[in-house]
Amino acid sequence: MSDTGNKYLNIEVPPQEYDPVEAQSFRYTIQQNFRTVGAETKRAMDHTESTSSLSLRKYQFMTMGGASV
Repeated sequence: MSDTGNKYLNIEVPPQEYDPVEAQSFRYTIQQNFRTVGAETKRAMDHTESTSSLSLRKYQFMTMGGASV
């Protein structure tokens, strides 16, 4: 997998006592990391589908063009 230059946020060590601010920060960090990974996955899948569909169209054009001659 190529390096996209994205830097993931580090997950902080939880405190011994429950702290709502820390909990919110922790959830936000995890949500951001999941969003980033999801966006990268979608971009990779879109690229793969686009490349394969272009290849299929080229193949179809070449076979249809050869059949008419």
